[in-house]
Amino acid sequence: MPTLLLRLAGPMQSWGTTSRFDERDSQLEPSKSGVLGLVCAALGRDRSESVDDLACLRMGVRVDREGLLMRDYQTATGIMTAAGKVDLNRTVVSPRYYLADAAFLVGLEGEDRKLLEEIQVALRAPVWPLALGRKAFPPGCPVWLPDGLRDLGLRDALIAAQRTVDPRYEHRQAPLRLILEHAESGAVRHDQPVAAFAERRFGPRYVATEVVNVPV
Repeated sequence: MPTLLLRLAGPMQSWGTTSRFDERDSQLEPSKSGVLGLVCAALGRDRSESVDDLACLRMGVRVDREGLLMRDYQTATGIMTAAGKVDLNRTVVSPRYYLADAAFLVGLEGEDRKLLEEIQVALRAPVWPLALGRKAFPPGCPVWLPDGLRDLGLRDALIAAQRTVDPRYEHRQAPLRLILEHAESGAVRHDQPVAAFAERRFGPRYVATEVVNVPV
């Protein structure tokens, strides 16, 4: 099956999957919900529209440069109370985690080549601004890759592609983490869209991690 490759690199990224209240987490690599949200922005697809066709795509991530997990503090007002009402006089401190200086190669594999071609065209000229997990975190370089659409399976496409960035000096000989979506087993991630993004409903999916050697 064909695979579409995306380059996600920037000064700051955040890929939360479990945040519900004041503290906002970030995974160490892009979440599927976050990547598909970026794709929807490129396509100009509204949050109320179905994403069933995108959710069927199988996703993989190659970590070209591990991010540094950082924490920031922000204040927020107008917090909802336990009674379900918004308290405009209440202010809370909201710790927020993000990745600094990370770079990822993301692959989306699917049987519908026309859909992947449509996404590839949209990434080159997105309808809405793209962001790496949060609107405040724009990509540091184009997400679109000239040779991004490949007639290879997900794993083969991710291994065959050149590195998107140079590694840090201390990691120049280290293998790269490869995280592939798996149908039946592996670690569980709760970032599989099961409804339109406006409904904020996500289900579990399995991912398997391995390490691969990719020449610099």
